[in-house]
Order: sequence, then structure tokens, then C-alpha cells
Amino acid sequence: MAYVIGVDVGGTFTDAVLDDDAGTVLAAKSPSTPPDYSRGVLDVLQLLAEQLDKPLPQMLAETHHIAHGTTSSLNALVMGNVPPVGFLTTQGHRDSIFIMNVEGRYLGRSPHELQNVLGQSKQHTLLPKRRALEVTERIDRDGNVIVPLDEDAARAAIRTLLGEGVRAIAVSLLWSFRNPAHEQRLRELIHEADPDVFVALSSEVSPRIREFARNATTIMSTQIGPGLRDYLGNLESTLRENGLAGPLLVMQSNGGAVAAREAPATAITTVGSVLTGGVVGSVALGRQLGHRNIISTDVGGTTFLAGLIVDGEPVRETTTVINHHPINVPTLRVDAIGSGGGAIAWLDPGGNLRIGPRSAQAVPGPACYGNGGTEPTNTDANLVLGILPERGLLGGRKPLSLDLARQAIEAQIAKPLGLTVEEAAAAIYAVQNAQTGDLLRKTVVEAGHDPRDFVVYAFGGAGPAHCARYAAEVGCSEVVVPLGPVASAFSAFGLASSDIVLAAELSDPTFVPFDPARAERTFAELEERVRDGLARQGLTFEAVELHREIDMRYTMQLAEVTAPVANGPLDAAAIEAAAAAFERRYAQMFGEGTGFREAGIQAITFRVRGIGVLPFSPALPEVPAATGAAVPATTRPVCLDAATGYVDTPVYDYRELRAGHVLAGPAIVEVPTTTVVIPAGSTGTVDHLGNLTIVTGSAR
Repeated sequence: MAYVIGVDVGGTFTDAVLDDDAGTVLAAKSPSTPPDYSRGVLDVLQLLAEQLDKPLPQMLAETHHIAHGTTSSLNALVMGNVPPVGFLTTQGHRDSIFIMNVEGRYLGRSPHELQNVLGQSKQHTLLPKRRALEVTERIDRDGNVIVPLDEDAARAAIRTLLGEGVRAIAVSLLWSFRNPAHEQRLRELIHEADPDVFVALSSEVSPRIREFARNATTIMSTQIGPGLRDYLGNLESTLRENGLAGPLLVMQSNGGAVAAREAPATAITTVGSVLTGGVVGSVALGRQLGHRNIISTDVGGTTFLAGLIVDGEPVRETTTVINHHPINVPTLRVDAIGSGGGAIAWLDPGGNLRIGPRSAQAVPGPACYGNGGTEPTNTDANLVLGILPERGLLGGRKPLSLDLARQAIEAQIAKPLGLTVEEAAAAIYAVQNAQTGDLLRKTVVEAGHDPRDFVVYAFGGAGPAHCARYAAEVGCSEVVVPLGPVASAFSAFGLASSDIVLAAELSDPTFVPFDPARAERTFAELEERVRDGLARQGLTFEAVELHREIDMRYTMQLAEVTAPVANGPLDAAAIEAAAAAFERRYAQMFGEGTGFREAGIQAITFRVRGIGVLPFSPALPEVPAATGAAVPATTRPVCLDAATGYVDTPVYDYRELRAGHVLAGPAIVEVPTTTVVIPAGSTGTVDHLGNLTIVTGSAR
């Protein structure tokens, strides 16, 4: 027997899914344990072992690999909880990271913030100027050494940084992506001074043109690299002590995993690891259900996440934004807002009800948890409305206090607005559904698609309670709630479903048509790097897939659109096909007729994605068929609409449902790890895999 385990560490709960080579799928959920999240990982693995009726060491000894998604990297950057780092760059270019180009005034800002021109500022400086030093060297755009590296001056700069107490140094020289020799020599000089200092080179982390984004990416990777190295090192050691035989893998933003020992060198690739797990899981389940256009939605304890799958493939991006800085990381596109189950409800100065982005998180948690939290959250509102059972979450293992939930809502929302507690709770529920629906609209429409052409997949602990409403908000008529054995641990299912994915890229700006031989040499070099990286993973793959792509733009534009390039010998026809693919994608994103071929097309960055296909991945098993109509376990008053008020609503125990059961709304389905709401006018049907498909009534 061989197991594959996915572990998703969220801000509130840690989820795990186990699959074996016989098709068994198990799931477990346990509270996260900040600041030492590794304890929560062991807790949830113990729960899986108990379901198998095996000791934890035996289960881990029989585990092929564990795929782990961590929030530690992203949380550290967003909250600024990073150690001091040093920065070395080419003489005359230190101020790039402080000037931030014009991008520092608009990246990552809402439309409201952009309109407030006088209130804008370049916030979130990555490091103080005294820790950003210059070295004398110059390589030109063709990779030729114009000014040799002044090693004596470099040693002096290194000593200055070490004297500041830094234990990690980022190195990003002006044209290092064309010739990394000077960066590599600086690493040698740093390790001559202190071999234990963590070093990141831009030529390895982000070999792309545009120095500001490259510098920011390298610095941020350096900021989180040591912490990620220590966390993963300690976690892997603990797992080895408990019997783990296979490798520990870490999810990356690109939707694939990488060996834990490899991750710190390019730590920035892990910043979206938890965000992408649900998208990968949706792709895997979509193959089983025959869905190729999917909106993947995950409502956890802290955030609401939305990703897009088009024609069976997740939508990808080449950059992301963290704290107003552009980050060069190939990633699955996942939009996020702070609107999870623990998102706090509050009133702005104008008396308007707001939800999030602040969260009660795992500690102290929502008021109803009874752990000292006093601010009302989505979870508190759902408890007051009767959506959640008074006996608590996790099958009663997490008790809830209705009295504490009512007190929090009454004091901070109901009384100031002149509402009853029930009316205030209904308002929180409505605002939550509206703002999550707005994010879905942004995710789908801004990518050039019609939401009515998509199926919504809804998961996470709080997602099934809201999904029918936010799907209707955006015009989607069908929602799939993945249940069966995975329920609210669906992101962990995605982690367990992931393959190894590595990417190598290099900027080499040129005009279309360009020299096929030069581009072929670039792609060959990138493919060799990817194959070498896959060989270091310590795993045997069923297959290795290599995908070529080029980031292209119309001449003089500032941003690129990625176009696929056919494998095989590169000739003039293949280059023209790539340019045509770029123009089709551009028109889809920005509208027919927006392209301008007469301006010319530039190829900027060449990239190879390598996929190491792992031997087996989870698939949901079929469930028994129904032999009669579904019978409610109980009824309770539930308010799903403020105008209707509380209605005696049938409540179904998911464990008693079978394939083919049809549930007419309004209805509640209780699962040990989540609660599903089927509103009035909607219908829920249990499919052959145990998922609940809700038709919202907004069908065309």
C-alpha cells in the first residue's frame, strides 16, 4: 500500500487528504497552530492515521510523498514579518527599489485608492537604504563585460552588510540575466566572508528584463528564504522522526510541487502555494465530471479565493503584486479578498456595513468560538441565522456559543444600525454574498469570459454555505460542492493531486520575426535546466512534459501576454504561429479590434514549463446509489432571506445521502466539516461521486 497525502495549512484550519493506490480517499481537519504550524500538521496527520486504524509511524512509512501548502511565505511578506536582509546591485542603480518607477503608485491599489491622488504614497519600503549597497561592475545588454567586478570594493560592501547583522543577502545586477558571471562571483565572495549567509541571485530567481521588478522579486525571495528553509527543515526532520519514508513536497504558485529541500533557493515561488491548491483540485475533479470551464471558489476561515479554469486548463499569469511591488513569479491566477468565515463585520465612519478584510483567524477566532474573540464575523452571523448547528463544527468537536455570537452582533452591528440581532445577521450574510459575487464577476469578466458559460466549484469550510447565492449574483446556474470524502478539505485534495512543476525563463527581447536558431538555443538551454531540476526531485515520473511559451507585446507597450510555442524544431512558421496565438489571446482579453499588428510584435521573455507526472493522484470514488427518497434528519428555523425571515427548514445528514438523491430548497446539508445551503427555488442533486450539484434557478 502506498499513500499520497496533501496538507493545506490555512490561517484557521489545517486540512489533509489521503489517497492510496487502491482508490481510497480520506480527509481530516484540525485547528491550525500558529506560530508553530508544524504542530497542526502532525495533529491532522494523526487524525488520518486514526481513520486508517494504524499508528502514525506506520502510515508515514507507507507514504509515497506528502504535498504541503504553506501560508508562511505569503503571510511573512504581507505582514512584514521578515528578517533584515542586505542588497547588492550595480553602481548607480540602488535607488530603483526606492523610486519604484510609477508602478509604486498604482500596483495593488483599489479603484477608490487610485482616485485619491493626493493620498497616494509609495509604501512598504523593502529595506532601509543603509542595507542597499552598490558594487562596481557593468555588463552590457548583449552580455559583454564592459567593467570588471571590483572585488576589493565588493568585499568591503559585504563586510558592511554583515556588520549590520544581516544573515541573508540579495544580489541583483543590471544585466545579470544576460550574463550571470558577476552575480555568481559575488556569491562566492559572500560565502568566503561567511559561508552560512543565505544568498539569492536574480539570475536564478528572476532572470527577466526590468530591474525594479527583478530587484523586488529577488529581495522578497531573500526575505522569506531563510524562514522557509528553517520551517521546512524542521518539519521534514519531525516527519522523518515519525517515520516518513517518501519526500516532502511544497506547493508553488505555478500549480505544481517541488521538493522541500529545493524550495528555499527560489522561495518566492511558494508565496501562493495554498491559494493554488483548490484550482488544481478543481482541474482534477473537472476531468472526472467532464467540466472544462470552471470557476474555483474557496471560502476558508480568512479569505475568499477565486480561480478560473478555461477549456480544462487553469488561467496563468507571469507576475503578481505583493505590497505594491511587482513580483516575477509564474502563477495560477487566483483573486482573493478577506471575506472568509472568520472575516469581521464592522461599520465604516458613514455607518455602512463592511465585511473583512480583517479576520478573527484561528486565535481568538469568531466570538462564537468562546476563545476570547468579541468581534462579529460571518461565522457568528451564520450561527444566528440557523445555518450552522448550535452543537458546533467538526461534528461537534468544535463547540459554538449562540449567546456569544448574538452578543457580538448586537453590540457592534445591530444596536448602532437600529436593527434586531436577526436582521443584522441577515445583513452580514447578504453583504458577504454580494462582495464575493463581485469578485467572481471581476475574475471571469475581466479575463474576457461570460460567467454563464462556467460551472462554479465551491469548497472550504464556509464556501458551501454561501455558494448558491454568490453564483446567482454572477449569473452562474450550476454549482458543484465537492463532498464525498473531501468536503471542506478540497484544497488539500488539490495538493495531493499535484505533479512536480518547474519553470525556467530568460528575457531576450527581440522583434517578430526573429532568428529561429537563436531562440532554439534559448529554449534548449531552458529545457536542460528544467530537466536537471526534475532529476533533483528524488522521484520517478510516469512522464515528463515540456511546454514552451513566449511573453509577447505590441511594440512600445509596457506589459506582455503569454503565447504558447509548439515543441519541436523552431522555424519561421512556428514563430508566426506563436505571434498569431498572442494576437488571439490579446483580442480575447481586451476585445476584438484592439490589436495593432502594424506596430510590430516583440518577444520579451522565453519560458519552459516542465511537468513531472507522478505515478498516481487522487480521484474521488463512486458512492452507493439511492434506493428511495432522501429523508431529513431534523428541521430547524433558518433565515436565508431577510424578507422571508425564519422558515422551518429540513436538515439532511450528508452521511445518509446517496447518489441520485434530490433535495428541494430551502434545505441544509450538514457534513462533518462544512454546511451546505440550498436556497428556496434551487435544487440539489447528489452525483455518482457524492458531490452535491445545486441548480440555482438562474439557468438561461
